[in-house]
Amino acid sequence: MRRRMLFSTLVVAIVAVLLLGLPLGALTYQQVNNANIDQLQREAEIIGTEVDTQLMREGRVDAAYFAKVYPQRHIQITPSGSSTVVTGGWEYDPHASDAPAALNATVVSAGGASISVWRDTRGVREEIISAWLGIASLSLLAIGVAVGLAILQARRLTLPLVDLAAAAERLGSGFISPWGHRYGIPEADAVAEVLDRSAERIASLISTERHFATDASHQLRTPLTALSMRLEEIIAEADKPDVVREEGEAALAQTERLVDIVESLLGRARRTQNPKLEPVAIDDVIEQFMEEWRPVFTQAGRKIQLAGQPGLTAMTVPTDLAQILATLVENAFKHGAGTVTVRRVETGQSVRIEVSDEGEGIPEDLVPRIFEREVTSGNGTGLGLALARHIAESEGARVEFIQSKPTTFALFLPPGRATLARTTGPA
Repeated sequence: MRRRMLFSTLVVAIVAVLLLGLPLGALTYQQVNNANIDQLQREAEIIGTEVDTQLMREGRVDAAYFAKVYPQRHIQITPSGSSTVVTGGWEYDPHASDAPAALNATVVSAGGASISVWRDTRGVREEIISAWLGIASLSLLAIGVAVGLAILQARRLTLPLVDLAAAAERLGSGFISPWGHRYGIPEADAVAEVLDRSAERIASLISTERHFATDASHQLRTPLTALSMRLEEIIAEADKPDVVREEGEAALAQTERLVDIVESLLGRARRTQNPKLEPVAIDDVIEQFMEEWRPVFTQAGRKIQLAGQPGLTAMTVPTDLAQILATLVENAFKHGAGTVTVRRVETGQSVRIEVSDEGEGIPEDLVPRIFEREVTSGNGTGLGLALARHIAESEGARVEFIQSKPTTFALFLPPGRATLARTTGPA
């Protein structure tokens, strides 16, 4: 592209110089030639005046005088009624067959004398050639300036393209950070802006996919663990039909919960499904949740207990509520100690579910970043609390860290109709 621009600019410059230089050269030739003819004409008029003066004073033409004064001229003076006088310092006879080219001017003086003056054209030619050389020099300078400007412009136009090609290559190679370069050329800047927006969109899509994978693995781990425990119980108690039936029903419930979690994850990943809130009896969800987690705590030699005010209703999604509680309880089970308490509290403006344990608490330096991804005080993934807050905020609720000792997290839910009626009384 750069070579094409240079070649096209060079062709345009040469054509422009020719279109301007050739007429200018012809005009210069004509002007120089006319100027010399006019000068020769004035010299002839002056000679005629001098001839008239000499004839009046001396009665003759002083040829030696004119030869001395006009050494580069051939002069023929023909007084009225007298013979022609040839004078001047130019040794060539313009009437000879081998005489060089010459300029001629003829005048008749006031006394009737005919004056003819010739001069050599070498000086005229040299003057014309000097003028043409000046025009040629200016033309070459113009072509050089045009080529220089073309090189600068070509570089200014091609470097952004090379830069944009490198940015596209980086984008195709997986480096998805925006390039951020601008060039002062509207078209190139528009392409750079599109590439930067594409990089941001690709980064967002990749981030969404990564979050989906990590969120899915995190949310599916707990119900899969519970399902595994139920199946192990079924195998251990295979000769007891009642136990097998009970554990099978629990395993089936866990399977249904897995299906709900997968559908919720897919809907959130597609960003096409908004959570449909409904009045949910908090006790039903918590009791089922406690039943699933109690064997895990029993096996670890710990307890999980339910406290607070029963009979509360909140606007939420049962599956999301169970996922948030599972995250908070799992966090207390892994990083806490002693008994884990799930407490229900009615505040009038919201329904609060607190999860606390009897551990040593969270280090103070981690408290401001506890809800950031990949921030953990132990060997965890650092995803649970961030995911729990994200799920809560998607349906108008929120998860907050209440205190460090005992470590307490709280889920604030919008109150359901039954709770509002109990708080505000009959409408």
